[in-house]
Amino acid sequence: MSNAPLMRRGAVLAAALMSASLVLTACGGDGDDTGDKATGTRGDKTAGSRSVKAENGTVKVPTDPERIVTIGNTNLPFLDLGGKPVGVTEASDSELDVLPKEQRTAYEAAEVVGSNGGEVDLEKLAALKPDLILVQFHSNDWDKVGKKLEAIAPTVYWGLDTEWKAFADAIAEAGNVSDELSRQKAEFEDKVAKIQKTYGKVIKDTSFVDVSRGDWSDPGTFYIADIGCSEIARDDIGLDLPEAAEGKDPLAYESLPFEQIGELSKYDVVTYPVDADGRPTEPFAPVVKTNTWKALPAVRSERALGVFCPGNNSYGPVIQYLDSLDSALATLPAQQ
Repeated sequence: MSNAPLMRRGAVLAAALMSASLVLTACGGDGDDTGDKATGTRGDKTAGSRSVKAENGTVKVPTDPERIVTIGNTNLPFLDLGGKPVGVTEASDSELDVLPKEQRTAYEAAEVVGSNGGEVDLEKLAALKPDLILVQFHSNDWDKVGKKLEAIAPTVYWGLDTEWKAFADAIAEAGNVSDELSRQKAEFEDKVAKIQKTYGKVIKDTSFVDVSRGDWSDPGTFYIADIGCSEIARDDIGLDLPEAAEGKDPLAYESLPFEQIGELSKYDVVTYPVDADGRPTEPFAPVVKTNTWKALPAVRSERALGVFCPGNNSYGPVIQYLDSLDSALATLPAQQ
């Protein structure tokens, strides 16, 4: 998905792919909606409901859900929108470490109902008496537990190819946290406009490359990041960054040996991942220690920029990324 520390490489990269989005729409329900997919054992709670569309069809959800369980990749986006789930699936330490304090507190107050994916303790989940379940994980996991979840409470499911902005819209609508989404969208748009205005000449005249490596990377390898936060820099900000040809696998899928670091010399500016304190991330630290890295023209001319990306699947972490990118661009030498 991104350069950010997420759970598994496969899920990370798949979730980061930009694709046609699923659209969630509200259309006032009166309790007689024939599209109801998931009343299950909690069908008595459908008064004051509305219908939403997701990958598992049209689902009747409470107008104002109060007991929400988040499963898979819905955990962090719902928390980011101010949600307080009663149940969650496991998140990695690296994900939790970059959460704002109030979001981590909300996560830790929830009951963990299973690992990320299809390994959900259904009895524990049912005991929470949820009135809504939000799910994003691999379709194989949905095939495994989807019907069982729908039998417990209204369940809204999105696949891993849901584009992140549409995902935020969908979670906000289903979970009734749209007010915070509106605020975040406005802040995101303001920051994008500010960066484009402040660094217009740099954006126009400079070639960039975003490089990274993860804790899953083989020793002595790195990759060119064209998914994750670099997508935002390329598609929203307009930085000239390499990307895979249409129809091809992302460049990030290919591990490159350290011997090829020198090929980055053709780019004016190199960006790489750092933590919240500005230090190279632990997986990337071996790269900056190599003589090949130190010899890069961008490194020698102070055009190697560390950028913090805590995540790219909701507006809060993306806004943090934009702040870091803004600060990094401000350090570039004046000569272009």
